[in-house]
Amino acid sequence: MLFIAIANGALRQFTFGRVMPELRAHQLSTIIGSVLIGSFIWYVISHFPPTSNNHALLIGAIWLCLTVVFEFFMGLVLSRKPLSKVLHDYNLVEGRVWVLFLAWITVAPWLFYMIQDAS
Repeated sequence: MLFIAIANGALRQFTFGRVMPELRAHQLSTIIGSVLIGSFIWYVISHFPPTSNNHALLIGAIWLCLTVVFEFFMGLVLSRKPLSKVLHDYNLVEGRVWVLFLAWITVAPWLFYMIQDAS
């Protein structure tokens, strides 16, 4: 997942991020990332299926925690941004849709498990 996230960030920085307002680039990048990560999650769940609904939810919760820890580490420690700047991407009211991505990676393993289990 990390490789996909880095590739998505590079795509944004070197292409549409140069010609779009920052907020729109953030939103588009979040959508692209959601589709790419969703495809990866589908692959993982289909090849390594969880054993139950709770297991699928646990996988999503772990991915959520790892993603948030990574984001805060990158922002606070490596980039030395203030906490307010790191939290900025979590402000849905201002159009920052990152929190929707986090919700997606949390429920996607369960959703894909349910879809694959039904077929």
